Amino acid sequence: MKIGIIGGGQLGRMLALAGTPLGQQFAFLDPADDACAAALGEHLCADYDDREQLRQLADSADVVTFEFESVPAETVAFLEQFVPVYPNAESLRIARDRWFEKSMFLELGIPTPEFANVLSQAELDAAVQQIGLPAVLKTRTLGYDGKGQKVLRQPEDALDAFAELGSVPCILEGFVPFTGEVSLIAVRGRDGDTRCYPLVHNTHDDGILRLSIAGTEHPLQAQAENYAGRVLDKLNYVGVLAFEFFEVDGGLKANEIAPRVHNSGHWTIEGAECSQFENHLRAIAGLPLGSTAKVGESAMVNFIGEVPAISKLAAIADCHPHHYGKAFKPGRKVGHATLRCTDSATLQTRIAEVKALID
Repeated sequence: MKIGIIGGGQLGRMLALAGTPLGQQFAFLDPADDACAAALGEHLCADYDDREQLRQLADSADVVTFEFESVPAETVAFLEQFVPVYPNAESLRIARDRWFEKSMFLELGIPTPEFANVLSQAELDAAVQQIGLPAVLKTRTLGYDGKGQKVLRQPEDALDAFAELGSVPCILEGFVPFTGEVSLIAVRGRDGDTRCYPLVHNTHDDGILRLSIAGTEHPLQAQAENYAGRVLDKLNYVGVLAFEFFEVDGGLKANEIAPRVHNSGHWTIEGAECSQFENHLRAIAGLPLGSTAKVGESAMVNFIGEVPAISKLAAIADCHPHHYGKAFKPGRKVGHATLRCTDSATLQTRIAEVKALID
């Protein structure tokens, strides 16, 4: 089977690494001539709205997926005329727009921070009065890793804030006094079979994920799976979906979803019976889903800007380095290490050893 992937970054690369043992072949459509996934398949170097190259991808692939939500929903809708695409265009349309996304949460009865649509500075001023401060102004689309947003703490922070974010459609979200940030990686097959990985505790810095630790029998696991199931069924979703939550007052409030394999699920490569990448490919190919059970105690440490010397990482017991083959650049995700240990105390020791190399 040949899988077409829109996007040729590290997520596409890791999908191909997981699919090669399944006998799958890959083609990537990505405008970057140095796309890091290109070494693992055919590379169509073209923009995401290039109809000629999209048609070529559709003609050569048995099924198409995408590795990030910045792909225009119109691109997926176009491809769906010629080849099965998972997740579907409607899932992408909802997930890539924070207003549509939050509105869906409300429709499904999933708690979320208070929010308001902002299409002008006047609407921002009204939203600040309604929601109060502190709050976060975010572009409705294309913001990620802390980009496309501004924290408003004082009334003067709102002055000209709409213009600062490009005068594009935004939402204002109220601050949530959360005690933790967690995410759930779920996967749904073509037949509706759904499985979930253990809840993951996440640590961010400057809006970028730095550390994920796979939980053990988290008390909110069932609640997270219930909320994810509502979204998966609503969207008739196929593939892996990541759901980020805030822990608030002993419960969960929805932050956002990502319609793809996710950074906080990288630990599954070594830390689960079947990784998120293999399960995504199984789902879109119509294969039975694999077990999402943990294997030991696991964590993922992101490498931002540069990767420590592989020789030093390899010297750390229980450490599995992943170099994405990307040029080093400040603020860029260029690799990660997954750690799998027999107990939590050892895991914390290994995390500290990897962090010491970063520092």
